[in-house]
Amino acid sequence: MVHTRITDTLCIGEGYPLALIGGPCVMESEDFTLKMAEGIAAICQRLNMPFIFKSSFDKANRTAITSFRGQELDMGVKILQRVKDEVGVPVLTDIHESYQAEMAAEVVDVLQIPAFLCRQTDLLLAAAATGRAVNVKKGQFLAPWDMQHVVDKLEAGGAKNILLTERGTSFGYNTLVVDFRSLPQMRAFGYPIVFDATHSVQMPGGQGATSGGQRQFVPYLARAATAVGVDALFMEIHETPDTALSDGPNMVPLAHLEALLQQVLSIRAALAAVPPVHFQ
Repeated sequence: MVHTRITDTLCIGEGYPLALIGGPCVMESEDFTLKMAEGIAAICQRLNMPFIFKSSFDKANRTAITSFRGQELDMGVKILQRVKDEVGVPVLTDIHESYQAEMAAEVVDVLQIPAFLCRQTDLLLAAAATGRAVNVKKGQFLAPWDMQHVVDKLEAGGAKNILLTERGTSFGYNTLVVDFRSLPQMRAFGYPIVFDATHSVQMPGGQGATSGGQRQFVPYLARAATAVGVDALFMEIHETPDTALSDGPNMVPLAHLEALLQQVLSIRAALAAVPPVHFQ
């Protein structure tokens, strides 16, 4: 079966429940990060849904030099350790530089490679060398079949637990579009597939000095991806997205998360009730 081991008690993939990777885009503060982790974890616990907390200690690819970037690496790792210890969930964060991989891997369960950096060989090899699970977001500029080379690099570096994430493809200026054929195409590489429902509605640089987004379409894309068949959903979530310091326009409001997850889990259950259909 196609699956990736995140921890001793959590696997993502074929034969395992649909999982959520979620949290605020960036660590706005230590207290806020813990509060969000607790809120999302409580929802997932009620729904019996596996949960990996996500938040970035640094957003190195913000649109403008004046944009809020987050915390220093050492502080970010400290915050994520508190999430693991106090909330009791696995954690995921982005790395942007090769030197960050080893220190982040001391705490995080999944190292994430941002879409813009998915072809950076040294970064991929550094992540693979840690022995942690690695989630790579497909670049907005890549065809799904081009992710085979990304997988090859990770495997060459010794990675055994890999996730591949679809997050939309550039479609003109400041716009993304999702080709759902990419999900089964990337699964053919032998690893679980994640769908990023929030960055897929992002409008990069769409507000001039910041990115815009169309969060009202997140539920539609999340439901569609679940129907196509994914192993996990990735969503950035915020208590009050309109006041978020990064990516607010495309984040899911915490108050609406539980209803959305109930919908996708119902779709997942309906699919599991009938034999799969495959044909050439």
